[in-house]
Amino acid sequence: MVFAQTVVNGIVRNQKSELVPGVNVYLKGTYTGTTSASDGTFELLTIDQGLHTLVFQSIGYKTLEVSIRLSGEKIELFPLLREAINELTAVTITAGALEASDENKAVVLRPLDIVTVPSAMGDIIGAFQTLPGTATVGNDGRLFVRGGDASETAIFIDGLKVGNAFGTTASNVPARTRFNPNLFKGSFFSTGGYSAEFGHALSSALSLNSVDIPMRSQGDLSIMGIGGGYSQTLVGENNSITASANFVDLAPYQKLISQNFDWERAPQSWDAELLARQKIGNNTLLKAYLHTENGSMKIWQPRPGSDDRGTLLGVNNRYTFTQTSLKHTAVNDWSFYGGISYSDNIDDLSADQIQISNRNRLLHSKAVAVKGLSDRVSIKTGFEHFLFNYSEALAEEGFKREVADHQWALFSEADLYLSNSLIFRTGIRAGHSALAGQSWVDPRLSLAFKFKHEGQLSFAAGRYSQMPLEEFRIIEPELNNTEAVHYILNYFLSKNGRTLRAESFYKDYSHLINFEGQRFQYRNIRQRGHGYARGFDVFFRDQKTFKSTDYWITYSFVDSKRQFAGFQSMVQPGFAPRHNASVVIKHFIAPLKSQVGISYVINDGYNYTNPNLAGEMNARTRGFRDLSLGWSYLPKPNLIIHLACSNVLGRDNIFGHQFSPTPDESGRYASLPIRQTAPRFVFLGIFLTFSKDKTANQLNNL
Repeated sequence: MVFAQTVVNGIVRNQKSELVPGVNVYLKGTYTGTTSASDGTFELLTIDQGLHTLVFQSIGYKTLEVSIRLSGEKIELFPLLREAINELTAVTITAGALEASDENKAVVLRPLDIVTVPSAMGDIIGAFQTLPGTATVGNDGRLFVRGGDASETAIFIDGLKVGNAFGTTASNVPARTRFNPNLFKGSFFSTGGYSAEFGHALSSALSLNSVDIPMRSQGDLSIMGIGGGYSQTLVGENNSITASANFVDLAPYQKLISQNFDWERAPQSWDAELLARQKIGNNTLLKAYLHTENGSMKIWQPRPGSDDRGTLLGVNNRYTFTQTSLKHTAVNDWSFYGGISYSDNIDDLSADQIQISNRNRLLHSKAVAVKGLSDRVSIKTGFEHFLFNYSEALAEEGFKREVADHQWALFSEADLYLSNSLIFRTGIRAGHSALAGQSWVDPRLSLAFKFKHEGQLSFAAGRYSQMPLEEFRIIEPELNNTEAVHYILNYFLSKNGRTLRAESFYKDYSHLINFEGQRFQYRNIRQRGHGYARGFDVFFRDQKTFKSTDYWITYSFVDSKRQFAGFQSMVQPGFAPRHNASVVIKHFIAPLKSQVGISYVINDGYNYTNPNLAGEMNARTRGFRDLSLGWSYLPKPNLIIHLACSNVLGRDNIFGHQFSPTPDESGRYASLPIRQTAPRFVFLGIFLTFSKDKTANQLNNL
């Protein structure tokens, strides 16, 4: 029997009605096929009969299958191909996002970059202070973002909120983060416009992701001029455990290096950590983490206009943070993650004869489900519960007060890829506070467009809510949220070893806290404060131009004014310099087995109120300058000698002035400058790693 030949022809176009050449056109399950010509036309001849599937396949487009019946009659088709979403080349939202990761293509820094900044001295936050949108506030040490104070930045580990992430310290003595940077494989730092998944922050969210299963078993010994530590990691086929302990005592160091402060007892601390990971099957990872520490210090703080040593302040801090988290990948493109965390911070403070005890506890539980509805649409939905508990006590007077609040939050977010060049994200976060009796809804949205030259333009907007600090809520339990509305426009380009990021922003604050009096003596607490922060920042990184050299340059302009705290008028906050810039350079010298680093951080000074002049925030310090150097020497693959020095030039950086509460006989208020703890800080460390192959090292600790 002879079958009639069927002719199938037509023109292939895409959704933009553009002709698509080079498309493979074939009958499924046969060897019959052809290819579309340069004008998109195709013609296929076949003697097959009956019902068949005609397949259209081309790189960059979703495969299209069309059912046809072959009967010897001519068939004409005009297929439309839909663009396929390629995770490696598709647009990503970069508005407000600064990612340090080894996984995402649109990152600014890698984890190793974060901890090798010379001025950071091994502190994660010190490294972030060289990134756009941040300000260096040297007498505080925490993270200040785009005109917001440090309390406006929330820190998360594996998606769970960390309470009291910074060590407790005395006034004007900078704090440090409590956590070892070597625990983390990456971080996501948002300067605004962040996901609906994160709440309780007006300005910024810093999400740290811990290492999953380490590569090998190893021991790490650290010997430093200020202390030492040891960490041991054991790795099995489907599990691992890491245990570490560290001790720091600055007393010997401070006897050798001149200090600006009058220490009665230099800061000392110890900490211990335990991190366990367990794979359950092929799709589930369970992590458990415990961190505990104890620290203390005593310092004489001088009084303006007085010749004595001043007030003796003592700090004793006990802290515990623990969490359990789980990630699970299910069938049908479902995934789940979540966990529970607990933070417990106890401060025993003394000021001359006054003894104050504070305890701040946070319990956070979270569950999130993510569903990929298609290659173009995914939805993330989650639930959170927070239990905040805060107490203050005057031990000798027998006085104690306490406040507790249950909060619930629901969030949902959807990503819609309209094409490889256009993505839209919309989200909503709703919450309720039992203590305040307040419910709220915060909408958020983002979109991004990718140009043909690979640059991306992103926009983000949304409302962000944060409950006032517990030290205010313990006096006025019915205080409602403070609020901020963000608008961000971002341009991002990463190509050929160079990265450019430019962003403009506007933040509108409302319901900020106003009060009279000082800490532990607040009066007339109200929520009539408001303000704004606006400006732009630029980041440029180049790993290509100079051999073995990597550098980045950052500049941020922030125009911020707000009525808040004890101020009765709109002022530029002392923690928000208008001009901030930094340069970081790292160069590897192969013959010397060394990496040298330089970082230079500057700003135009800090506002403060001089009671000898009219008005508020009526004076400014001279600009901040810090030139820091670092040198890492690897005589053996498993041995590192690291030397770093901050403020090499010894500049007398001043962050403000402390004034006497009463005028002298001439009617003037005496003052004292607020300086750095020391003209310079010198760090020397020896890091030795023990492993079977003797090639592992502690570069991530530097």
